[in-house]
Amino acid sequence: MSALERPLSAGTERLFNNYFLEKLTRSHISVPVTLFFIYAFVLFAINLIDSTLSTATSIILFLLGWLTFSWVEYLVHRYVFHLPTTTKARKKFQHTMHGVHHHYPKDKDRLAMPPVLSIAIATVLLLLLRLIIGDLVFAFLPGFLVGYAFYLLIHYVVHIHKAPKNFFRYLWINHSIHHYKDGAIVFGVSSPLWDHIYGTMRRRELES
Repeated sequence: MSALERPLSAGTERLFNNYFLEKLTRSHISVPVTLFFIYAFVLFAINLIDSTLSTATSIILFLLGWLTFSWVEYLVHRYVFHLPTTTKARKKFQHTMHGVHHHYPKDKDRLAMPPVLSIAIATVLLLLLRLIIGDLVFAFLPGFLVGYAFYLLIHYVVHIHKAPKNFFRYLWINHSIHHYKDGAIVFGVSSPLWDHIYGTMRRRELES
């Protein structure tokens, strides 16, 4: 039985016997979201103060960063979090990274990336992108991080709160189909854009 075929539960699961490692896998949603917003604000402020970029160019790079995040979100969810569990090591990796979330989708403490890992990833991205695009990173990366923050918020709200009676309810419908009907489609959480582009959007019959 694969990691995503086990019955779903409203409970939780311990991933590590070590107390500190286990604590690192859990976080209140407000912590990483706040950290990402602050990180993005500081980087964009540096861009506005020290860069020779025009305001319009800075905004375009910011939006491009946000769009890029939505693409990365899709790719990571589809190809990393849902990689085929063909070996024992892959099965363990998939379960730790994402399978446990499919087993316990209402576990609030595991709906966001832990703060230590959040800061580490943001810093690694800053250093790598600085080597590739230079000072443009101070306009581009804030958009990427804000996209990440909104993804975390949307993912949390979709799992914890009822769907609204407006256009945004489709985010709830899409993610519910991914969790409860077909885990091989609808990988976009914050946006359905890339599911439409790559052909993994839900089928109408699954909505019923």
